Amino acid sequence: MSLSFIALLVVFPAAMAYAAASDLITMTISNRLCLLLLVTFGLCATLLGLSWSLIGWHLAAGGLVLVVCFGMFAAGWIGGGDAKFAAAVALWFGFDQLMPYLMLAGFAGGVLTLAILSLRSGPLPAIAAGWPWMRRLHAANEGVPYGIALAFSALFVLPETDLWRAAIGV
Repeated sequence: MSLSFIALLVVFPAAMAYAAASDLITMTISNRLCLLLLVTFGLCATLLGLSWSLIGWHLAAGGLVLVVCFGMFAAGWIGGGDAKFAAAVALWFGFDQLMPYLMLAGFAGGVLTLAILSLRSGPLPAIAAGWPWMRRLHAANEGVPYGIALAFSALFVLPETDLWRAAIGV
Protein backbone atom coordinates (compact mmCIF):
# COMPACT_ATOMS: atom_id res chain seq x y z
CA MET A 1 0.00 0.00 0.00
CA SER A 2 1.48 3.34 -1.02
CA LEU A 3 2.18 6.26 1.29
CA SER A 4 -0.27 8.42 -0.65
CA PHE A 5 -3.05 5.85 -0.30
CA ILE A 6 -2.38 5.69 3.46
CA ALA A 7 -2.70 9.47 3.59
CA LEU A 8 -6.06 9.24 1.84
CA LEU A 9 -7.30 6.40 4.04
CA VAL A 10 -5.84 7.55 7.36
CA VAL A 11 -4.55 11.12 7.47
CA PHE A 12 -7.42 12.82 5.64
CA PRO A 13 -10.23 11.05 7.55
CA ALA A 14 -8.41 11.52 10.88
CA ALA A 15 -7.99 15.21 10.10
CA MET A 16 -11.70 15.49 9.32
CA ALA A 17 -12.65 13.73 12.56
CA TYR A 18 -10.27 15.92 14.55
CA ALA A 19 -11.59 19.11 12.93
CA ALA A 20 -15.21 18.18 13.65
CA ALA A 21 -14.50 17.19 17.26
CA SER A 22 -12.32 20.24 17.87
CA ASP A 23 -14.92 22.60 16.45
CA LEU A 24 -17.66 20.97 18.53
CA ILE A 25 -15.72 21.09 21.79
CA THR A 26 -13.67 24.29 21.47
CA MET A 27 -15.31 26.16 18.55
CA THR A 28 -11.88 26.35 16.90
CA ILE A 29 -10.08 24.56 14.08
CA SER A 30 -6.33 24.56 14.40
CA ASN A 31 -4.12 26.33 11.89
CA ARG A 32 -1.79 23.33 12.22
CA LEU A 33 -4.54 21.07 10.98
CA CYS A 34 -5.05 23.25 7.91
CA LEU A 35 -1.29 23.24 7.33
CA LEU A 36 -1.23 19.43 7.68
CA LEU A 37 -3.94 19.19 5.01
CA LEU A 38 -1.94 21.50 2.72
CA VAL A 39 1.31 19.56 3.12
CA THR A 40 -0.37 16.16 2.87
CA PHE A 41 -2.17 17.23 -0.30
CA GLY A 42 1.17 18.22 -1.84
CA LEU A 43 2.68 14.89 -0.86
CA CYS A 44 -0.27 12.88 -2.18
CA ALA A 45 -0.55 14.83 -5.42
CA THR A 46 3.15 14.42 -6.11
CA LEU A 47 3.35 10.73 -5.20
CA LEU A 48 0.22 9.93 -7.20
CA GLY A 49 1.66 11.63 -10.26
CA LEU A 50 -0.96 14.34 -10.72
CA SER A 51 0.13 16.70 -13.47
CA TRP A 52 1.40 20.15 -12.55
CA SER A 53 -1.55 21.56 -14.42
CA LEU A 54 -4.04 19.57 -12.33
CA ILE A 55 -2.21 20.48 -9.12
CA GLY A 56 -2.46 24.13 -10.21
CA TRP A 57 -6.23 23.78 -10.65
CA HIS A 58 -6.49 22.26 -7.17
CA LEU A 59 -4.51 25.19 -5.79
CA ALA A 60 -6.79 27.60 -7.64
CA ALA A 61 -9.88 25.93 -6.15
CA GLY A 62 -8.44 26.20 -2.66
CA GLY A 63 -7.47 29.82 -3.28
CA LEU A 64 -10.92 30.72 -4.57
CA VAL A 65 -12.61 29.16 -1.55
CA LEU A 66 -10.18 30.98 0.75
CA VAL A 67 -11.00 34.35 -0.86
CA VAL A 68 -14.77 33.77 -0.76
CA CYS A 69 -14.68 32.41 2.79
CA PHE A 70 -12.44 35.27 3.94
CA GLY A 71 -15.14 37.64 2.69
CA MET A 72 -17.74 35.64 4.61
CA PHE A 73 -15.52 35.80 7.71
CA ALA A 74 -15.10 39.57 7.29
CA ALA A 75 -18.89 39.88 7.11
CA GLY A 76 -19.19 37.89 10.36
CA TRP A 77 -21.03 34.98 8.74
CA ILE A 78 -18.47 32.26 9.50
CA GLY A 79 -15.48 31.79 11.75
CA GLY A 80 -11.90 32.16 10.59
CA GLY A 81 -11.11 28.52 11.33
CA ASP A 82 -14.04 27.41 9.19
CA ALA A 83 -12.82 29.62 6.33
CA LYS A 84 -9.28 28.22 6.40
CA PHE A 85 -10.52 24.66 6.85
CA ALA A 86 -12.95 24.91 3.92
CA ALA A 87 -10.13 26.20 1.73
CA ALA A 88 -7.73 23.45 2.82
CA VAL A 89 -10.36 20.81 2.03
CA ALA A 90 -11.22 22.44 -1.31
CA LEU A 91 -7.55 22.08 -2.23
CA TRP A 92 -7.98 18.29 -2.08
CA PHE A 93 -11.07 18.37 -4.30
CA GLY A 94 -10.14 20.86 -6.99
CA PHE A 95 -12.84 22.26 -9.24
CA ASP A 96 -13.98 18.77 -10.22
CA GLN A 97 -15.67 18.08 -6.89
CA LEU A 98 -15.83 21.60 -5.43
CA MET A 99 -19.51 22.23 -6.13
CA PRO A 100 -20.71 18.86 -4.80
CA TYR A 101 -18.63 19.47 -1.67
CA LEU A 102 -19.90 23.01 -1.13
CA MET A 103 -23.52 22.05 -1.83
CA LEU A 104 -23.39 19.12 0.58
CA ALA A 105 -21.62 21.27 3.18
CA GLY A 106 -24.34 23.90 2.82
CA PHE A 107 -27.08 21.32 3.25
CA ALA A 108 -25.35 19.57 6.17
CA GLY A 109 -24.60 22.95 7.74
CA GLY A 110 -28.26 23.91 7.48
CA VAL A 111 -29.33 20.69 9.18
CA LEU A 112 -26.67 21.20 11.86
CA THR A 113 -27.78 24.79 12.43
CA LEU A 114 -31.42 23.77 12.78
CA ALA A 115 -30.45 21.02 15.23
CA ILE A 116 -28.43 23.44 17.35
CA LEU A 117 -31.17 26.07 17.28
CA SER A 118 -33.59 23.38 18.41
CA LEU A 119 -31.21 22.44 21.24
CA ARG A 120 -30.95 26.10 22.23
CA SER A 121 -34.72 26.58 22.29
CA GLY A 122 -35.06 24.49 25.43
CA PRO A 123 -33.25 24.28 28.75
CA LEU A 124 -29.89 22.56 28.89
CA PRO A 125 -30.30 19.13 30.50
CA ALA A 126 -28.80 19.03 34.00
CA ILE A 127 -26.39 16.27 33.07
CA ALA A 128 -24.89 18.45 30.31
CA ALA A 129 -24.68 21.62 32.42
CA GLY A 130 -21.33 20.49 33.84
CA TRP A 131 -19.71 20.25 30.43
CA PRO A 132 -18.21 23.60 29.36
CA TRP A 133 -18.40 22.71 25.66
CA MET A 134 -22.10 21.88 25.95
CA ARG A 135 -22.83 25.16 27.78
CA ARG A 136 -21.02 27.01 24.97
CA LEU A 137 -22.92 25.07 22.31
CA HIS A 138 -26.20 25.85 24.08
CA ALA A 139 -25.46 29.58 24.48
CA ALA A 140 -27.61 31.71 22.17
CA ASN A 141 -24.78 34.18 21.55
CA GLU A 142 -22.39 31.51 20.22
CA GLY A 143 -21.96 30.47 16.63
CA VAL A 144 -22.44 27.06 15.05
CA PRO A 145 -19.50 24.65 14.82
CA TYR A 146 -19.72 24.51 11.02
CA GLY A 147 -16.51 22.49 10.83
CA ILE A 148 -18.67 19.45 11.60
CA ALA A 149 -20.64 19.93 8.37
CA LEU A 150 -17.48 20.70 6.40
CA ALA A 151 -15.74 17.55 7.65
CA PHE A 152 -18.78 15.32 7.09
CA SER A 153 -19.14 16.61 3.54
CA ALA A 154 -15.44 16.14 2.85
CA LEU A 155 -15.55 12.49 3.85
CA PHE A 156 -18.60 11.92 1.69
CA VAL A 157 -17.08 13.56 -1.41
CA LEU A 158 -13.48 12.26 -1.10
CA PRO A 159 -14.09 9.00 -3.05
CA GLU A 160 -15.13 11.06 -6.09
CA THR A 161 -11.89 13.06 -6.33
CA ASP A 162 -8.94 12.97 -8.74
CA LEU A 163 -6.69 11.94 -5.84
CA TRP A 164 -8.87 8.99 -4.91
CA ARG A 165 -9.10 7.77 -8.51
CA ALA A 166 -5.34 8.07 -8.89
CA ALA A 167 -4.75 6.22 -5.62
CA ILE A 168 -6.92 3.25 -6.55
CA GLY A 169 -5.65 3.20 -10.11
CA VAL A 170 -8.83 4.16 -11.96
